[in-house]
Amino acid sequence: MTSESVQPVSAPSRRTVVAAVGAAGLAVALTACGSEDDASGSSTEQGADASSPAGGADASSPAAEGGAALAKTSDIPEGSGKIFSNEKIVVSQPAAGDYKAYSTICTHQGCPMTDLKEDIISCACHGSTFSIADGSVQKGPATKPLEAKEITVSGDSITLA
Repeated sequence: MTSESVQPVSAPSRRTVVAAVGAAGLAVALTACGSEDDASGSSTEQGADASSPAGGADASSPAAEGGAALAKTSDIPEGSGKIFSNEKIVVSQPAAGDYKAYSTICTHQGCPMTDLKEDIISCACHGSTFSIADGSVQKGPATKPLEAKEITVSGDSITLA
């Protein structure tokens, strides 16, 4: 055996450990906040029907590109609406025959919204609520209305413009 000197290994400082744990926690929080998927892999669309054209639409579908049917007018309940998570829009019918569309991205901090109850779409991240009639803020912290999206209604078909 040779007589080599063994150098002691120093442990990381408390400051280094706390900083590393904090950075890891921040990365997890940011990833979770930006996720568009829920545990079941589907959105909480009101009136969703897997057999409808919109039920199986995804971001690569023609509906996402515009021109193809997004939904039938009968899919959108009067006084409420339906969320199309893949297209990131909500289509509403505030009054009979009056169809509107808005982005489902919250204007507060960009969280995707998937909760629609009657005539209110809600952000689960910070609690902002918006009217499906005009996209206006009903309750903050958001201060700006939802972005309006262009749709076309022809006969009983609703398409993204």
